[in-house]
Amino acid sequence: MEDLNSTIDPTCLQDPPLAIDVINQLDMFGIALYSILTFMATVSLVLYLEECVYVYKKVPAPKKMTIIWVNGAAPVIAIMSCLGMWIPRSTMFTDMTSNSYFAIVVYKFLKLILEELGGEEAFLKHSAKKPLRISTGPCCCCCPCLPRVPVTRRVIFLLKLGSLQYAILKTALSIFSIVLWTNGNFDLSDLEITGAAIWINPFIGVLTITALWPVSIMFMHNRITLRSLKIIPKYAMYQLVLVLSQLQASIISILSLDGTIACSPPFSSIARGSMLSQQLMIVEMFIVTLVTRLFYRRTYAPLVLDQHESDNTQNDKMILSSAIEENAA
Repeated sequence: MEDLNSTIDPTCLQDPPLAIDVINQLDMFGIALYSILTFMATVSLVLYLEECVYVYKKVPAPKKMTIIWVNGAAPVIAIMSCLGMWIPRSTMFTDMTSNSYFAIVVYKFLKLILEELGGEEAFLKHSAKKPLRISTGPCCCCCPCLPRVPVTRRVIFLLKLGSLQYAILKTALSIFSIVLWTNGNFDLSDLEITGAAIWINPFIGVLTITALWPVSIMFMHNRITLRSLKIIPKYAMYQLVLVLSQLQASIISILSLDGTIACSPPFSSIARGSMLSQQLMIVEMFIVTLVTRLFYRRTYAPLVLDQHESDNTQNDKMILSSAIEENAA
């Protein structure tokens, strides 16, 4: 047992290295890799700032501020990942900043759908006789028997509240986690029942699912109505950022915790997993920034709700017509 322990590099059991240590151990390939990733993150930020200027000038209020918030998810995550890559000991702060920002984006995307429809009043008039289907993911996709809910001010308030709670509580829990971390009480590798992480992270998972549900309900109800405004690819990009920033990072974290991602001095297994996650995130968010730019940096013709029907109504008609054709055959 002593022989086994003696073969472990001491740096594999230490905290993440300092920024100067990372720079000193870079070879030619490392310098090229870090330079390219930093360039990608910088370009993402520059493109986003230019797009903010365009949206601010071309899009009317209040929708322009919502678009700026939603479209900033990928650049913000890319910049925070770049900082975490260069300064490994800042990972706790950069990750929680990215996660808190995306929590706000979840609520802002729900607001974007409402604003694309012309606001709450226009949505109420358009969907007065077209109830919402709540049997959608991620909560109730396996419960098609759930009744449809009429669209009222109270329902809209509850949908907005369901997403807003995530933005508020996620940010509050992130700050609380950082405070615990500075005191040595929060450690992602501590999976004991007495550890703070084992209680906080599952609670955040429940908050996440609860917040994504209202957005999914609104999207499914209006996806055909807003097709001309490219809401489907916009929603796809929003979901992609969610999967990459939350699910992918969690999988890599689990692999590093159980030692699947090997230690590579001066990086421990956990620090190396964080570094790999950040490097992947920079490339992915750079691509997402380029794609979302195609959908948000443009103007669309005004939406006329009277010429459209809700998705639920159109789907019902399609099902009814198919049943009639089968009976006739």
